Amino acid sequence: MRVYLAGPEVFLADRGAAVGAEKRRICAAHGLTGVVPVEEGGLPGAKGADDPAWFGLYRGNEDLIRGCDALIANLTPFRGPSADPGTVFELGFMRGLGRPVLGYANTAGRFGGRTLAALGPAAKRRPDGVWEDAEGMAVEDFDLHDNLMLEGGIRASGGLFTAEAVLPERRWSDLSAFARCVAAAAAMLQAGGGAGRGQPGSESSA
Repeated sequence: MRVYLAGPEVFLADRGAAVGAEKRRICAAHGLTGVVPVEEGGLPGAKGADDPAWFGLYRGNEDLIRGCDALIANLTPFRGPSADPGTVFELGFMRGLGRPVLGYANTAGRFGGRTLAALGPAAKRRPDGVWEDAEGMAVEDFDLHDNLMLEGGIRASGGLFTAEAVLPERRWSDLSAFARCVAAAAAMLQAGGGAGRGQPGSESSA
């Protein structure tokens, strides 16, 4: 049973490979095969002769996702109050395939609070108490760890979302929350026999 490991660790110049290897080791300990995004150049046959390199990476990763039974996404805030947009796309793509998606974040802060902190003095309250930005756009605040569509998709698929506060220097290397997602994914897939490329298991708390 194959699990796609989505996350911005691919941008770690010096530690990305080591983090990916440790993630695969944790997956293997639970009877799963961890699949990391493709590296520069994509997969053989993943791009056409006239395709630019970046499109080859996209097609290669999409092919990998289609070949997996579930997805675990690192939704730790990345360069802003929300998760890495590429990871978000991959989570949504797997959810669209009807397979289990799980997620974790190495921060205990809530999405609304992080957004307000990023806005700073530009944020102001409306008469009804809702916060908005300088353009009059409301700040989403459902006391969730990220956008409702992310946690909603995880919950609807029967998956698990877990968050843990870690030291700043370990934000991209601490895999405690990831390991909980792996254990949950293994239980879900093994209960379903891994049939049909990811039949959802019983719903977990998000």
